Amino acid sequence: MSRKPTDITRSKTARKAATPADDVAVRVPAPGEGKRGEQGYLGYLLRQAHAAVRLKMERTLADLGVTSPQFAVLTMLNAYPGLSGADVARLTFLTPQTVGVIIRNLERDGAIVMTPHPVHGRIQQWTVTPRGATLLKACRERVIALEKRLARGLDGRAETAIRRWLAGIAADLQED
Repeated sequence: MSRKPTDITRSKTARKAATPADDVAVRVPAPGEGKRGEQGYLGYLLRQAHAAVRLKMERTLADLGVTSPQFAVLTMLNAYPGLSGADVARLTFLTPQTVGVIIRNLERDGAIVMTPHPVHGRIQQWTVTPRGATLLKACRERVIALEKRLARGLDGRAETAIRRWLAGIAADLQED
């Protein structure tokens, strides 16, 4: 994706006063520098870290044919068998439409199976199959290596404090 020419991003006054020396490109700081580092807003830093982890996870799981959202869905269905698609969407921070596509693909591949709810027939419950459990195990081995990399340099107390802090943010800021 190309950047807008500098004359497009300048105000009219600035365009009139611009000289050839003004066309020097602005250097975007690397992660960890300037506002992308310790001087940045916490919310931005959390989002930046999330984006980096998700990209690394996508690359780590790619040859298994699993995306980061698919891994999240398999993880939640393994932890909480019998969830509905709506429940999965809430737990994985994905839209119901996205979860619907993921569920159809995982079902097609034999990784999950649908069973009707015993009371509410219209609710579909999803469970990981043995094939899905094998796939999830392979994914987990790689994700655990990434988790260890994330925690590198932290002692047990620091990791516990960070986990508590992150979980506390989610609990404190959730909508009622």
